Amino acid sequence: MNEYLAHILVVDDDEGIRLLVKKYLNEHDYLITTAESAEDAFEKVQIIKFDIIILDIMMPGKSGLEFIKENKNNLDTPIILLTAKGQTEERVEGLEIGADDYLPKPFEPKELILRIKNILNKTKKVNLKRVIKFENIKIDLNKQIIFKNNIEFKINNTEKIILEKMINNPGKTFNRIEIGKLIELDKERSIDVIITRLRKKIELDPKKPKFLQTIRGAGYVLWIE
Repeated sequence: MNEYLAHILVVDDDEGIRLLVKKYLNEHDYLITTAESAEDAFEKVQIIKFDIIILDIMMPGKSGLEFIKENKNNLDTPIILLTAKGQTEERVEGLEIGADDYLPKPFEPKELILRIKNILNKTKKVNLKRVIKFENIKIDLNKQIIFKNNIEFKINNTEKIILEKMINNPGKTFNRIEIGKLIELDKERSIDVIITRLRKKIELDPKKPKFLQTIRGAGYVLWIE
């Protein structure tokens, strides 16, 4: 398994392609979020810092090229374009305006993995906190483990995504909509259940949370400083 679980956004209006790419990349230990349009992708990049964006060019509404043009000044995430056969001009334009690579459809999943690895090797993240300690608690995002008073608790991918975002945005309050977009879940009650489960792993007294707190009417915040 990769030491760092890269988080990839797959943007394509074809649900079959989204599900196929997600399944294949999940099997290779990547965290995947999907978007069905450029507009959907724009909302998600406002909340999540992705490692790579896999972006289809031809989509209803705004195209992939329009997405790049509108976000190139405030988006430093590497982009792999998915292009249909015969889209040579669009492919060239995409590379000229900021895309990092392209892959013609139909493509071999193994080739997509190689292109992802090549980009990640060039842009390895060294600034994200992966292991943190506070009081008698240690959170290791690499191993997806929480140690509390020398007791080990496993965390799943959903919990890891939430913790990673909160740890690297200390003091920021995340509402349920933002958390839902992070983990592709829109049921508020389910989000509350996940937070409750995390508290049992982090808090010394889950009924009186000190670290993963509720901000009434606003959302949740992780206080670890």
